[in-house]
Amino acid sequence: MGDTAEARLNMVESQVRTADVTDLRIQDAMRRIPRESFLPADRAFMAYADMEPEYAPGRRLLRPRDVAKLVQLAAPVAGESALAIAAPYAAALLEACDVKVVHHDGDPAVALPAGPFDILVCEGAVVRAPEAWLALLALGGRAALIERNGPAGRAIVHVRTPEAIGRRTGFDSAPPYLPGFEPQAGFAF
Repeated sequence: MGDTAEARLNMVESQVRTADVTDLRIQDAMRRIPRESFLPADRAFMAYADMEPEYAPGRRLLRPRDVAKLVQLAAPVAGESALAIAAPYAAALLEACDVKVVHHDGDPAVALPAGPFDILVCEGAVVRAPEAWLALLALGGRAALIERNGPAGRAIVHVRTPEAIGRRTGFDSAPPYLPGFEPQAGFAF
């Protein structure tokens, strides 16, 4: 077994399985998919560490535990469609679950692709799920992302029902903000 294959196995055993990620498709995908391939060569050594390595300016992969739990919260079903916003590794995990994925780099100046999507996932924190993102969800669609306002954050799944968009909370997580989706400075009275 090569060094990276062993590192992938150790990542799944020590960071993912111990965090109640029970979806075997996600575990198997994380054992197979070379996480280092999403990082620049000079950062590849960070791929399996319990951290959010930067893969492009202002863009980071979620910690292995967090991305696995986020994809599991999205509850992917084979044949569904997904929009992965600044989420290359999460997209690969969804594709391994036989989900058709459309990629968007997360730049708020770039138009979003037309929906509807069954799943929306993002690997950067946002203060609140943008309405434009939630508008892309199909009936029964799930947006799995980290909402954060300050030092603490929480994984949230927004679900489109016939009446409205509901939300349920997942796990605690505080990754860096996706650029353009940080809290806005202002005065508080």
